[in-house]
Amino acid sequence: MIVRKLAEILNTWRHASGEGWESRRIVLADDKMGYSMHDTLVKEGAELHLEYKNHLEANYCIEGIGEVENVATGERHPIQPGTLYALDNHDKHILRAIKGDLRLICAFSPALSGRETHDADGSYNAAES
Repeated sequence: MIVRKLAEILNTWRHASGEGWESRRIVLADDKMGYSMHDTLVKEGAELHLEYKNHLEANYCIEGIGEVENVATGERHPIQPGTLYALDNHDKHILRAIKGDLRLICAFSPALSGRETHDADGSYNAAES
């Protein structure tokens, strides 16, 4: 059984950040669950251009107001607490935090190692996972 508290992850190597975001990486590849789970903050006003070419991702919003845009179609979908969006086709997307910080519970498959960094196109390298 794995039991972790967010307070134990903050300010450790499992707490990654970049311009406009923080990822608190709770379950990772070395936990051997087959997926990874993250508590992610996207700072108000941030606009993240992302495309996970090597991973599928599901995101469940628990705080804040934002939107996700499908770059291929231009469709924009509002995000608020209680909204889930899943990138089931490795969708190139833009995530915007509009009012307050967005707080998302995110799951990645395959699992991330926790030491990845975003490539220039917003993806993670498959070899790092």
